Amino acid sequence: MSARTIAWVRHTGWRHSVGVLAVAFSLFPIVFVVSAALNPLGSLSSTGLIPDSAGLGNFAGLFRETDFAHWYLNSVLIAGIAAAAGVFLSILAAYAFSRMRFRGRRAGLVSLLLIQMFPQFLSVVTIYLIFAGLGDYYPALGLDSPWGLMLLYLGGALGVNTWLMKGFLDTVPKELDESAVIDGASHAQIFFRVTLPLVAPILAVTALLGFITTINEVLLANVFLRSDGAKTLAVGLYGLVAEKRNANFGMFCAGSLLTAIPTVVVFQVLQRYIVSGLTAGAVKG
Repeated sequence: MSARTIAWVRHTGWRHSVGVLAVAFSLFPIVFVVSAALNPLGSLSSTGLIPDSAGLGNFAGLFRETDFAHWYLNSVLIAGIAAAAGVFLSILAAYAFSRMRFRGRRAGLVSLLLIQMFPQFLSVVTIYLIFAGLGDYYPALGLDSPWGLMLLYLGGALGVNTWLMKGFLDTVPKELDESAVIDGASHAQIFFRVTLPLVAPILAVTALLGFITTINEVLLANVFLRSDGAKTLAVGLYGLVAEKRNANFGMFCAGSLLTAIPTVVVFQVLQRYIVSGLTAGAVKG
């Protein structure tokens, strides 16, 4: 090699090599999942990085042999409603902690932080017993019910999200609230008409994280949901590979690819709100 080539490799070329390796490392699992989903044999042992042949048999089998359509609908509804309601509850709590001064405010913030240090797995038995008893009086909110699972997710809505939103709300000038009060606005009007438009970025980010967390949650949902029609995508797909991992691997990968569609759609929608919220805040500032 010439001296110029050696100098290029020393100063710039090695960076391109590292970048190519990083991209290859990141794309490998995605390519493998796509290959497995298109593999007509549909088994783990027959799956390679580049399939010998390709087809949509695993996608067709997923809808034909399982209740995938119900799983999909259940997951989108549960994740969407739980994320929206969780964001609303969190911003209400964050607004109170940020803008109001009351006895127990600091203790409440610390309690929310401490509760998040305990994993949800520790409360599985208690949650099961509570919802089993609740189902005796209100079957729609008991075990094996999507509405009951949504109620369970809302129970953990407050916590880290409240802290994130409070920190964002603390950066919004309180003079805006004082100006609105002088104009005769109530707390509700200040909250909905002044504060929420200014904190749109953190609302969008929190909603996206909440949606992703809920649609991928499998531990509590697997304990809570038992009937096939009430399962979510995470629980249903886990059942495909729990006993017959090798045989159903192709359908599992096909379902995984379809599961990513709602997350990508939500990200694209909320990304627009994040950009508009940032630009609106810059203009108003």
